[in-house]
Amino acid sequence: MRKTKLFLAVLVFTVVACQRAESQAVAKISNQALADEIKNGKAPLILDVRTPEEFQAGHIPGAVNIPHDQLASRLSELPISKFDEVVVHCEKGGRAAKAEAVLEGAGYTKVEDLQGHMHEWRDSGLPMQ
Repeated sequence: MRKTKLFLAVLVFTVVACQRAESQAVAKISNQALADEIKNGKAPLILDVRTPEEFQAGHIPGAVNIPHDQLASRLSELPISKFDEVVVHCEKGGRAAKAEAVLEGAGYTKVEDLQGHMHEWRDSGLPMQ
């Protein structure tokens, strides 16, 4: 009986922990949806967390460049409130995930991840500056 109660307690804890992790996952936005928002003049802040050199080689129109490893010390440069939407991207996703964690840790509530990141944006032939 004792083993059964322990098993059930562990099972409940695991289910609750998994549900909590899923609910905290960063939302995603597709390349085309973001391109449409840009075209319609309704784009959120687009945060490019690649290096300045990568950014200068080509970026999404209107994007702001703050490298992921500088973001925590440069949050005050973001021209939005913590309640405004921000779409984060890098080349393939790794640096963006780190930046998204920084933003969420700082209290930003509408952090979105660009699906496919710059790699797919470029390959799709979407507009660049």
